[in-house]
Amino acid sequence: MLQDPSVKYRPFPQVDLPDRQWPGRTITKAPRWLSTDMRDGNQALIDPMDTEKKTRFFDMLVKIGIKEIEVGFPSAGATEFDFISGLVQSGHIPDDVIIQVLTQARRDLIERSFESLKGAKQAIVHVYNAVSPAWRRIVFGMDRSDIKQIAINAAKIIRDEAGKQPDTDWHFEYSPETFSTAELDFSLECCEAVMEILRPTPERPIIFNLPATVEAATPNIYADQIEWFGRHISNRESVVISLHPHNDRGTGVAAAELGLMAGADRVEGCLFGNGERTGNVDLVTLGLNLYTQGVRPDLDFSDMEEIVQTVTYCNQLPVHPRHPYAGELVFTAFSGSHQDAIKKGFAAQETRNDEIWDVPYLPIDPADIGCSYEAVIRVNSQSGKGGVAWVLQQDKGLKLPKRMQADFSRVVQDLADKTSRELVAADIWTAFEGYYCLGSDQPFKLIDYQESHQPHAGGNRLFVGKIALNGEEQTVSGRGNGLLSSVLAALRDNCGIDLEVEDYSEHAIGCGSDVQAAAYVECKTPDGRKVFGVGMDVDVATASVQAILSAANGLAARVN
Repeated sequence: MLQDPSVKYRPFPQVDLPDRQWPGRTITKAPRWLSTDMRDGNQALIDPMDTEKKTRFFDMLVKIGIKEIEVGFPSAGATEFDFISGLVQSGHIPDDVIIQVLTQARRDLIERSFESLKGAKQAIVHVYNAVSPAWRRIVFGMDRSDIKQIAINAAKIIRDEAGKQPDTDWHFEYSPETFSTAELDFSLECCEAVMEILRPTPERPIIFNLPATVEAATPNIYADQIEWFGRHISNRESVVISLHPHNDRGTGVAAAELGLMAGADRVEGCLFGNGERTGNVDLVTLGLNLYTQGVRPDLDFSDMEEIVQTVTYCNQLPVHPRHPYAGELVFTAFSGSHQDAIKKGFAAQETRNDEIWDVPYLPIDPADIGCSYEAVIRVNSQSGKGGVAWVLQQDKGLKLPKRMQADFSRVVQDLADKTSRELVAADIWTAFEGYYCLGSDQPFKLIDYQESHQPHAGGNRLFVGKIALNGEEQTVSGRGNGLLSSVLAALRDNCGIDLEVEDYSEHAIGCGSDVQAAAYVECKTPDGRKVFGVGMDVDVATASVQAILSAANGLAARVN
């Protein structure tokens, strides 16, 4: 790289718009959406979509709610032409969906495009020619008057071709291509010339697409360009200003949002931003950005997994795991502090008196786009106690007390460090069962027990239990003021296990006829060591007995 890039590159000039209004505006409604996936996105693929994939993609766009779909470039070749013509002739296009085709400003290509649309109920013909200085000088070797004449001639041709098919409801779109790097006054001049030919009305407006064909400046400059154009174009009520941002600088979404604030009416882009070079603007991100601000996007992304699968299949391009809203990991937290905040946020959300979403780190409720909460928190060596507790709660219904969370998180941390990989729910449960001695091969295993009330100096509860002690059945008994203290007395007097309960909690797992109880104990040995136990059973008393035996088994395992 150059030590001084200014010798090779120059900053993009500002727009003279001192009284710009867009910075103080907000987006309050969805724009008109046009998907260019089947044209701009398709021509960017190593292997363009065949008819089966294009049909599948078209059907998905319709299902999402896209009402304007650019279905291809019919003059590009037989595959494109045949697909578009077949789509029209088959009656596959819903009445509320309007298809669009793109053509360069050449007579033969325009005529071929109209031929592909023969029989369509309604259609948009989109014609373009590049207008920027670099293209005029380097590509065409023409001056401004020559370039404007290309636009005028194209407008006359599409007007005349539309007149030959009066049964179709025709709409027209013109792009001063390379608008983002062209002189604003010349882009305006070309559009005014086209409008003079096509004579739009408020009832039948013309679409002027103002593309950031190459994103060459910060998004605020694109917004200035859009606002300037909207102020200066004549007959504004008969004009639809359409945005077509590319993503060369990585700010295509921001440019589109600021362009809408600057007065644009329509956005052209691709799902997940697929397109030439770094791609077109991402309609999924744009739509859901609106959604998270309380604005209805008029697009349905409630089954994001299906959308991702369809796009991936048709484009043979992966969706990045960190892609906004749609990526596999975008709602996933591995960091312990993030996990703790999300876990607390979900708990708080359940107790709120209103429906306003307010969960740390999650700008959108994953359920709104068909994602499950189970995938929100995942565990690796960077995770903390909150993440481990979340996984156990989601997978097994266990709500570990805080100090038990800390106790078990050290076990998981050690396992993650040793395996050097993400731990799935099955890994965590296996570790939990092992550490808290919930398997069948433990030193102390409850077979049966009875509890009776008998006033006595040593306590008014008598516990008599059958326990498998190292595989051999043994009867033990103990007295205390309650069930837990009598079980502890039985272990101390019969098995030499001396524990004292410092904390106890319980809760239900599930509901109805399948409900179970989970019980947790935090115990202390005479020398001050802490040991935890957990028990689960349909009977809460039995669960508490099992929790004590879990702690006893844990103590025996640590000693051995």
